[in-house]
Amino acid sequence: MIQVEIDTSRLEALFERLAKAAASPAPAMRAVAGVMLDAVEENFVQEGRPRWLGLKPGYRTGGRILNNTGRLAGSLVKSSDATGAQVKAGNSEVKYAAIHQFGGQTRPHLIVARNAKALKFGNRYAKSVKHPGSKIPARPFLKLMPEDEAEIEFTVSNYLRQVIER
Repeated sequence: MIQVEIDTSRLEALFERLAKAAASPAPAMRAVAGVMLDAVEENFVQEGRPRWLGLKPGYRTGGRILNNTGRLAGSLVKSSDATGAQVKAGNSEVKYAAIHQFGGQTRPHLIVARNAKALKFGNRYAKSVKHPGSKIPARPFLKLMPEDEAEIEFTVSNYLRQVIER
């Protein structure tokens, strides 16, 4: 009778490492959060992917959409734990983040002169004006593109490859 014995201890150790890595993937999620933050920051650099709708003619800004003061882009926060990763506009003072992400209509409101006796519109002056509200187009900045998703997949694969090679 022929008997063959196969030593599976290395394979068993590999499966144990993979199971442990899968049970606590916090390091992988931390790396994924970094990839996501890079992607969202790239959305601001490129002014949208695909490109955001432009500004109204005459709207004064530094020339870059959603980058007038840099507060919105500067409020981005990444976080992760053992179950996931996220990027959000983290500063609660940036109340306009949602309307830029999803679009919408602002409420009508009164604009009152604060630093002068009156407001000037063309050749007209007024102490206050009733603004009818503005329609804000969606400019989704919290968005991943297919190439970002591919980089996330590569990041997780690389994490698992490192676990296997230990």
